[in-house]
Amino acid sequence: MPETLAATPATTGTGSPGRQPAQVYAVAAVSALGGLLFGYDTGIISGALLYLREDLGLSSRGQEIVVSVILVGAMVGALCSGRLAGRFGRRRVILWVAAVFGAGALGAALAPGTGTLIAARFVLGLAVGGASNMVPVYIAELAPAAIRGRLMVLFQLMVAIGQLIAYLCGWLFAGSGGWRIMFGLAVIPAVVLAVGMLRLPESPRWLVEHGHEDVARAVLRRLRPRDADVAAEISSIREVSVASPRADRRALTRPWVRPALVVALGVAAFSQLTGINAVVYYAPTMLSDAGFGDSIALLTGIGIGTMLVIAGVTGAVAVDALGRRRTMLCFVPLSGLAMTVLGAAFLMDDSPAQRWTVIAALFAYILFNGIGMQSVVWLIAPEILPLSVRGPATSLATLTVWGFDLLIAVTALSTINAVGRSGTFFIYAAMNVLCVVFVVFKVPETRNRSLESIEKALRAPGGLRRNLTARS
Repeated sequence: MPETLAATPATTGTGSPGRQPAQVYAVAAVSALGGLLFGYDTGIISGALLYLREDLGLSSRGQEIVVSVILVGAMVGALCSGRLAGRFGRRRVILWVAAVFGAGALGAALAPGTGTLIAARFVLGLAVGGASNMVPVYIAELAPAAIRGRLMVLFQLMVAIGQLIAYLCGWLFAGSGGWRIMFGLAVIPAVVLAVGMLRLPESPRWLVEHGHEDVARAVLRRLRPRDADVAAEISSIREVSVASPRADRRALTRPWVRPALVVALGVAAFSQLTGINAVVYYAPTMLSDAGFGDSIALLTGIGIGTMLVIAGVTGAVAVDALGRRRTMLCFVPLSGLAMTVLGAAFLMDDSPAQRWTVIAALFAYILFNGIGMQSVVWLIAPEILPLSVRGPATSLATLTVWGFDLLIAVTALSTINAVGRSGTFFIYAAMNVLCVVFVVFKVPETRNRSLESIEKALRAPGGLRRNLTARS
């Protein structure tokens, strides 16, 4: 194994975590507003659904369609955004995403009937897919390796904050017709995101790839400490770009790309198969139907949103302190245990003890899955996928997230009707176990490594996981 791959994390131009300029945090914070919109627009349906189903007379299947159509749009948005970003740049695509978010939110708020609401949520889905695909890539390509993990997890933290705000709005505006205000409020962060992105730079990796090295150098000087070797970082980016020029989607089938693609798609799939969005989307509905009452169900939703925020903060620290792989191996088993307890609780006789067990298990599951899976899912693909196929490959990974999210959304209530709540949660618990097996055998460690050193390890003999974990 080449010494350069095994011995050092390749922190060219990164500086230490405590010496980064404020601009790099500002870039991550503004662009991560896309995560807040993503979280709000996917989370708001849980509170709105309690009143939508009454105002519009929706059946269980109708509820699943209203929930899941945003995911169909997200799949389309994920596919289109990668190709557009390769041609027009990451920053410009995020600007377009902000505009689509605003349009979709207005359409949903003003929808006169079910058909219009479904169409508006599809438009929102286009923006959600674009944001979830491009914002992590944009942050990854601007962030120094030393703090890349926490800056990228900021996106997931903003998703969690968006979901918490959505739960709070669901409680504050509870009642017939209140769902229109819930949907319409998303216009505000969409405008803030658009205005903020107007002042942010383009990705230096995209600039170098398109022959704008002088502009890329100026961007990196703003986003790196004064003593950072910007010339060496530009040289490293150029070296990787020249060695692997922009390629079409057929390049995804090349043998040396395949290990990274398996990791990215596997983590993307398990982020949903482990059950997180079945809880996020349907927890208030499931608790209400289980006899908890609408008000307790909505308050529990706020608790779930709070757990997501705590998980986001904890995950932001864990991915850099423990590493991506170890974070998953520490917390996903606990997630599976909590889901097992949740399933068992629904087998108990109705009593105060049973209800407290359900709520405690729900909160524990959200916390552990949020740290172990949701903190990593938007981080691993942009890190591990090579520059030449990063656009289409991250689109494919994001498409996988939304495809499996769609599968969960359209089957969760039907599965509960078929095998009961306990059976459904036991299935999700088994998925957590399979996820741990996948991580053990397939997922490498990428902590503290530059994107270019990760790509060199991918190309080197000996195996991706062995190269990246040899000295991590």
